[in-house]
Amino acid sequence: MDLQIIKIASDNKNQKILKKYTHEIKNKNSICGDEITIKLLIKNKIIKEIGYDCNSCVFCQASINLLSKKIIRMNTDETINLCAEVLNFYISKERKITKKISFLKKIFTEDNFSRKECLLLPFETLIKGLRSENGKN
Repeated sequence: MDLQIIKIASDNKNQKILKKYTHEIKNKNSICGDEITIKLLIKNKIIKEIGYDCNSCVFCQASINLLSKKIIRMNTDETINLCAEVLNFYISKERKITKKISFLKKIFTEDNFSRKECLLLPFETLIKGLRSENGKN
């Protein structure tokens, strides 16, 4: 296993329980059983705070750690667009990491492609929750 993944996964300052939150989103990876709960405090469509809890592999933990740092102070529409671009990364045949998702380049590698469901679970969870709140789901 790549030591970089372990290092990123262990930097988990946002793995915490939020007592005050406006959104709670839960999801489970049916392939491997990873489970994730994301809680957000959103005011005026801006993500003010995030807390998450996951019962998951190191790939999912690394992914949610990077995502949680990126979306603080982001607009919810921008966050939805970011998550959609990340999900499209694995759909695209090119698999080109754009500037917008370059914060993921250390974990979105060819070596980790087989773990894409684990890596994408936080993004799928977040987009599902934010879209349903916007009436888009």
